[in-house]
Amino acid sequence: MSAEEFLKSIRDSASKISRKIRLMEVCGTHTVSIFRAGIRQLLPKNIELVSGPGCPVCVTSDDFLDKAIEYSKNPNIIIATFGDMLRVPGSKSTLRESTGDIRAIYSPLDSIRIAQENPSKTVIFLAVGFETTAPTAAATILEANRLKLENLKFLSAQKLVPPALKILLSDPAAQIDGLLLPGHVAVVTGVKAFEFLQIPSVVAGFKPDEILRAIDWLLSRIAENRSEVGNCYESVVHRDGNPQAQKILDSVYEVADSNWRGLGLIPKSGLKIRQEFERFDVEKIIPIQIPESRPNPNCRCGEVLRGSIIPTDCKLFGKICKPEHATGPCMASVEGTCSAWFRYGGSHFEF
Repeated sequence: MSAEEFLKSIRDSASKISRKIRLMEVCGTHTVSIFRAGIRQLLPKNIELVSGPGCPVCVTSDDFLDKAIEYSKNPNIIIATFGDMLRVPGSKSTLRESTGDIRAIYSPLDSIRIAQENPSKTVIFLAVGFETTAPTAAATILEANRLKLENLKFLSAQKLVPPALKILLSDPAAQIDGLLLPGHVAVVTGVKAFEFLQIPSVVAGFKPDEILRAIDWLLSRIAENRSEVGNCYESVVHRDGNPQAQKILDSVYEVADSNWRGLGLIPKSGLKIRQEFERFDVEKIIPIQIPESRPNPNCRCGEVLRGSIIPTDCKLFGKICKPEHATGPCMASVEGTCSAWFRYGGSHFEF
């Protein structure tokens, strides 16, 4: 079906539903794609799209940033990180404002090269991400282990999406009727990781017509009062996911509790380095003490991540909080909801 045909089907389904429907896109890439294509403006008035906790940089807690900034002050340490993390504020500052040696990289494997080129320094990779990027970080640890590269360490905040969704949907205030599940995560986990969900939920691709197809799928189930978990991204996502990526993950990491911005401490929602590889865990090798982290009380990023508010409900949005000087991570990250609202909020796409 074409995008036009999906829109017609969406309107037909929406006309059969006499109430407002809230659909949440979990993935930050979906958020950006939806805004860039103007999909929100094309939907019937009783269909609302809200963004969820699908931006790994955004859900990373302040204490992680504060630790990274503290490590960066050590002249014998090099921080290697994805570029988005440079602008994310901790309690008092950002990595970009640090005077330490901080290097933006494209892949965790780049940290191996930096460590090899700087044998007298400790290189710390900031391992932030979901199931999408965690296998690459795990593979980097395995390669560093093979190379006996002892000066490469990891500060880890890897997170697992399904447990966060379980907590999010257990909150009556969420009022979510359907979920657009993250395609990139599902490539690794498979659809089976989401089959516990009790509301209509579907794995979606990222092109405008793929997103519209997924929305159409959700509305047809909602109209018929059917709770299913489906897959509209069959070209790359399978029920069992990627066994090789899962094996690499399991060999290096074990499941642990993790602190999420906006959602708090969620049991078994994170990954920690296994004991046999703990010499790569910087907190084990070079422990540090930091003051208690204090998030900006005026930043409402946590509420945005829960779908409780939209970015424009925050009094900082577009005023003192802009992409070039973000108050919160949802504006700092290119996949953040506030960033998408700021950059594409007025966009419109004609099919």
